[in-house]
Amino acid sequence: MAHPGSRITTRTFTDHSGHPASATFRPGGRVATVHANGMTINHGLRGGRTIVAERNGRTIVSTGRRGGYVQRPYFNRGGRAYYQRTYVVGGRSYARVYRGYDYRGVRYYGYAPGYYYHPRFYGWAYNPWVAPVYYGPAAWGWAGTPWFGFYGGFFTPYPVYASASLWLTDYLIAANLQAAYQARLDAMAAAGGGAGQAPAEESGEQGYGGPAAGNQTPLTPEVKQAIADEVQRQLADERAGAANPQAAPSSDQVPDALNPAERVFVVATNLDVTAPDSGQECNLTPGDVVMRLADTPDDNQNVTASVQSSKRGDCANGQTVAIGVQDLQEMHNQFREQLDAGLKTLADKGGTGGLPKAPDTATTNGEVPPPTPDSAAADQLQAQQQQADQTEAQAAQNYQ
Repeated sequence: MAHPGSRITTRTFTDHSGHPASATFRPGGRVATVHANGMTINHGLRGGRTIVAERNGRTIVSTGRRGGYVQRPYFNRGGRAYYQRTYVVGGRSYARVYRGYDYRGVRYYGYAPGYYYHPRFYGWAYNPWVAPVYYGPAAWGWAGTPWFGFYGGFFTPYPVYASASLWLTDYLIAANLQAAYQARLDAMAAAGGGAGQAPAEESGEQGYGGPAAGNQTPLTPEVKQAIADEVQRQLADERAGAANPQAAPSSDQVPDALNPAERVFVVATNLDVTAPDSGQECNLTPGDVVMRLADTPDDNQNVTASVQSSKRGDCANGQTVAIGVQDLQEMHNQFREQLDAGLKTLADKGGTGGLPKAPDTATTNGEVPPPTPDSAAADQLQAQQQQADQTEAQAAQNYQ
């Protein structure tokens, strides 16, 4: 049941299959969640919709009109189960591998790299470079881009890079801020604000954000260093994995979301959370940073976390929120995927544009062979969007 302060109302009804269903509504009748017809639909405080359903052994997750992913069983090796995720983003499909395992009766999925570089490459990425590298917004390709101007008061790149880990830190932050900016554009389009328009200034609970560079609370050097430290930890893990690619973690491993050595997480998708003391909702968006406070989940599989850095209109800096362990796990997974993307950029572009040349950029296979994208994923995601539209229309009839 929702906390009284959250002002959420719930309605129950029977779905098209004749099964019990429910919907929750925010003030004014705006849909928050719907559980019906075998799917869960979540509407964010800022707009945007996430749909999750299990269909014929596949998990289908839609994250807006632009795409989502389809997950299915892929490979078994040594008693370990691997799953393929086919992501669809803006009409482009690509596949990743996730390792499935259980911890204290809960199923988790951990990102498994499709390939590793040789250990020497990771040593180069982990240790300081021979000479500092000056690599400004123009070299990055960010100068003049809408997202960079929009978040100019929040994110300031390092003026110089003494190591690949600092370069990768800015790469990761930028990737998430670009995702946050695109999510705002998509939410505006879905709400009838017009595709392709720049987000407008924050205004009220359902605002979409705007030219707020001067109104942002900057990402502090201390928080950036915490992200850089996490980059270093993950580089060390990948280096160890590269030394023995077939030595996958044991099935009873502590998930990264609860690992005492990993407490700082960068938000990778729009996420609504609640304050434990009041039950009030607030929103986290890609590029916000949280620190997990508790190591043991409650009965709802939530832990408390402190907001370390956030953008205008998001949960306030320093606020304590309840956040799902699975949400933290997905943040970690996306962090690892983005880190690998950044490493590939360094390997491909090293020696050009002011970047030092990386040594030994040859690769070896990961734990299992890399998959090819499912050709049907885009159609499945589109069909799920249409089913969700029908389901929400039915739910709306029950709000009177």
